Amino acid sequence: MQRAIAEMTMLALAGGAVGCWVVLYETSYAAESLAHSLFPGLVLAALAGVPLLVGATPAIVLAALAIAIASRAPGVTRDVAVAVAVTTMFGLGVLLALAPESPPGVESLLFGDILGPSDADLTAAAVLLVLVASTLPFLHARFLATGFDRAAAQVLGVSPAVTEAVLLVLLAASIVVAVQGLGNLLVVAVFVGPAAAARNLCRRSGSMVAASALIGALAGIGGLYLSYYAGTAGGASVALAILFAYLLSIPLRWLRGVGGGKRPTAGATIG
Repeated sequence: MQRAIAEMTMLALAGGAVGCWVVLYETSYAAESLAHSLFPGLVLAALAGVPLLVGATPAIVLAALAIAIASRAPGVTRDVAVAVAVTTMFGLGVLLALAPESPPGVESLLFGDILGPSDADLTAAAVLLVLVASTLPFLHARFLATGFDRAAAQVLGVSPAVTEAVLLVLLAASIVVAVQGLGNLLVVAVFVGPAAAARNLCRRSGSMVAASALIGALAGIGGLYLSYYAGTAGGASVALAILFAYLLSIPLRWLRGVGGGKRPTAGATIG
């Protein structure tokens, strides 16, 4: 339980911070898609008996390439390309998981095993947290400029394409690490739920990042305690706690007066 709390706290802090920009840039669908596209790589890693990171990393790169290629087809929008690539990858993963050679317990790849983190899992979560904590403050102004006005960002010497690419790389790295504990189906909750709750409570991007990380950590610990005392699945309990935090933020948003108008996006959030 102590190891699970340690891993969940690190994942929630990193995921909550990165997730703010995912929500503000309105790319939550992309986050979910990247998570699902990892499934065949996770299954192959389980079949080969190697760390899940070994299978997840090339799978997410392959999915990104597939999306880029599909989006170049005439009449195909980016959302359609994402849907085609991700459903193909996830379907391939299901076929592999249902093969007779698949070892027992492959379902843990879908729902995670947050209650049984290995030393490698804890190390990977710690490295991710350090990476996010060291890069996001440096990138904050660039992310904000790109979200506020892409044209003005170029005048200021900020490349919107590079900025968005860096965000996707951070998101991909975070998902690759977090998917080991929370599973392929539930990992996106850590990136979207706390950030969505924080957006209901905050007007400024800086405070939103801090609130999102805190909400994610508290909801993660609360979900683990729910799992411990209620005997429920760890990953599902964490996702349920995150959902509860978001639902609680809705009335608090109106009480604090944040919800008087349209909820802020990256372009409307003051740094």
